[in-house]
Amino acid sequence: MKDLNYQLMKLCRANRDGSYSTQATRSRILDLIANQLHELGYKHMQARSLKPKHVDALVSLWKDQTIGVGTFKNRLSALRWWANKVGKADIIAKNNNAYDIGNRSYVGAESRARVLDEKQLARVSDEYVRLSLRLQSAFGLRREEAIKFSPNYAIKDDHIKLKASWTKGGRARTVPIRTDAQRRLLEDVRNLAKGGALIPPERNYIEQRNRYDGQVRTAGIKNPHGLRHAYAQRRYEELTGWKSPLAGGPATKSRTKDQRACDKGARETISRELGHSREQISATYLGR
Repeated sequence: MKDLNYQLMKLCRANRDGSYSTQATRSRILDLIANQLHELGYKHMQARSLKPKHVDALVSLWKDQTIGVGTFKNRLSALRWWANKVGKADIIAKNNNAYDIGNRSYVGAESRARVLDEKQLARVSDEYVRLSLRLQSAFGLRREEAIKFSPNYAIKDDHIKLKASWTKGGRARTVPIRTDAQRRLLEDVRNLAKGGALIPPERNYIEQRNRYDGQVRTAGIKNPHGLRHAYAQRRYEELTGWKSPLAGGPATKSRTKDQRACDKGARETISRELGHSREQISATYLGR
């Protein structure tokens, strides 16, 4: 058992708040959170060393996982309990709206797509971060994938190849190169990375991820995960010839049999390109 898991287990046993069921659920969630923090690179954390950067990293991870709003709120509740017990209640926002999850649902009720604003991008002073954001927009990558992106490994003739160790759940995947703009971007990435990843030589991944988060906040870029949503909606229109429901296109029930078949094929393709194993998750990005 890792140190953080053990310390959180002891914290739960020393503070038996709520019913037995509530205690059991909280203990299970905190054990999961400890494991996720370890996977995110925080391998030597103590229960009392919880900081805002850990909260931000977890929130970003959960958004990438497209979990349900109830699950998201339960995890935040357990995180707040932990912070309170170690005297750091103020490091987590009291209102869930601060984390843009208040209305999240499995099938998107409204589009979360975000276009990369050139004025905001110009405020990003770190060239590595700028290119990571552009990769997210152009290929629908997650933040970690766009930071760890190594052009010598990834760039192939007609697609990019993402290494399993860069991706959520360790699922390697490919994403097609379809446009000249994408090829120009990849050339920019190759020129900067010089055989490495989009991480400058003087930093490691965790340091660059923190740099990314700080630069994004300073530039006023809200919800960069929305760049994946925009990619999914663009791909859907390319593959079907019409907009997705969340982008203003027709709902499933109004389509013909042939259109529904085309819709299904497009969703399966987009799910693979985004790195999701289930087509159903495409509803978060595209609607139904």
